[in-house]
Amino acid sequence: MVNYSYSRELRLLTPEDFQPVFKNAVPAVSPYLTLLARKNSLLYPRIGMAIPKKHIKRAVGRNRIRRIVRENFRHQQHDLPAIDIVVIAKAGIADLSNQEINKVLDKLWRKLVQRCGG
Repeated sequence: MVNYSYSRELRLLTPEDFQPVFKNAVPAVSPYLTLLARKNSLLYPRIGMAIPKKHIKRAVGRNRIRRIVRENFRHQQHDLPAIDIVVIAKAGIADLSNQEINKVLDKLWRKLVQRCGG
């Protein structure tokens, strides 16, 4: 049975985890989200998020985006190669419905798999 958990080891937590991704990234871009990815030396993908207050003013909105991205990643993690991913939200994402955000994410995951060799 496949494990769909979202444990601590699947997250980028410290600035030291984020820096290599920002320095040497493979981008997947949409009008609402940017995904930056870089191969890691582990056997599984990891994800980190940058949801700026500048684009989504209220904490409830930022938390909603985080929740949707986490849940989508949780279901996609077994289809992704061993990469570190940073998700950056852009202006306008708060206006999308949950289903629209999921569609954008699905498209961006596919782009990353193609570009990072999956």
